[in-house]
Amino acid sequence: MARVQSTGVLRCGVSEGIAGFSIKDGGGRWTGLDADFCRAVAAAALGDGEKVAFVPLFASARFPALKANQIDLLARNTTQTLGREANIGTHFAGILYYDGQSFLVPADSRVQQARDLDGASVCVLKESTHVAHLTDYFKAHGFNCRPMIVESVHQARDEFFAGRCQAYTSDASTLASIRVAAPGGPDGFRILPGCVSKEPLGPVVNRGDEQWATLVKWVLLALIEAEERGITRENVRKVLETTADPAVQAFLGGEYAKALGISPGWVVRVVETAGNYGEMFERNLGSGSPLKIERGLNRLWNQGGLMYSPPFR
Repeated sequence: MARVQSTGVLRCGVSEGIAGFSIKDGGGRWTGLDADFCRAVAAAALGDGEKVAFVPLFASARFPALKANQIDLLARNTTQTLGREANIGTHFAGILYYDGQSFLVPADSRVQQARDLDGASVCVLKESTHVAHLTDYFKAHGFNCRPMIVESVHQARDEFFAGRCQAYTSDASTLASIRVAAPGGPDGFRILPGCVSKEPLGPVVNRGDEQWATLVKWVLLALIEAEERGITRENVRKVLETTADPAVQAFLGGEYAKALGISPGWVVRVVETAGNYGEMFERNLGSGSPLKIERGLNRLWNQGGLMYSPPFR
């Protein structure tokens, strides 16, 4: 917190370019769910969501960059695991997106399900959870595959579209972003049904700074709480001025700002910057994006999903 506030900028580690999560648009501006979350944290900590320095990272470079304090926050399609918290020494601040590992294949492939890839070559990203899940899945079912380990999402895409691997395995959301930009259009490729793993993706901070970890966690929860209460980027100021609900007043008033080490009004700044969680999802991944991903498990808890915020008072 002290470093971020003294420098006046949040250094946020993101992907090298995954549509829907973190990618530059035509004007050079970073867009996506992860990019928006970085801005929401900056709005809370620094009072301005634009005070973010985006640092694109390969999957293999993300934890070394975090541990070396080259970034303050990692928001890069990163799966929460025990090993990453216990062995590397990190804290996951929550789940920003519930995903699962699947496979992308050509539309005319004989493959209809994952086990049909027995003996096939499969592109998979270096130092991702997908490497272990891939081998575990095939071993558990008595099959084999030939992993082709690649350094980056861009390399995986190029190898797959060039036909040098028969399938590409990753988070289903990443596969959707690759498919929508496929040469010749998305209809030439399909994502296999079902998933072979759970991939809860979330923001990560270093262990040992509880104040910073607490802020990042509650920024995420504020985005979820705002959606549940119907508070949006457009109406947040009006709700703040007119509500008679004590719980809403406490939520938007940000009464714990001093304890968090930030300026009052942080929840309002967060929502004004990024919108609520539902707005972020639909803009970047859902109906307002080329990906058109269904929310599924990323719906609110009272709508059949897993997104749930504890009370704010």
